[in-house]
Amino acid sequence: MNTFKLTVASPDGNKFSGEIVKLDVRGTEGELAIMAGHIPFVTSIVKGACAVWTDEETKKTATTDGGLLTVGKDEVTLLAGSFKFDE
Repeated sequence: MNTFKLTVASPDGNKFSGEIVKLDVRGTEGELAIMAGHIPFVTSIVKGACAVWTDEETKKTATTDGGLLTVGKDEVTLLAGSFKFDE
């Protein structure tokens, strides 16, 4: 499966930076699944759970209080007020 670079940043600093296969978040219009090759766009995200898939079988869940998601050709950036991986 193809990968893309994800960077997650908050006022507390960078929370994640690395290659992933999928990002699941909730946008203001509903659930989003971002994968390699996704069309570029920008949207706001809302408070709630999200998931970072580092490979096809490894999912890391997290919670965010919302923010801005920017999807580029080969890179995705999530700017969040807060972002915390679940333990």
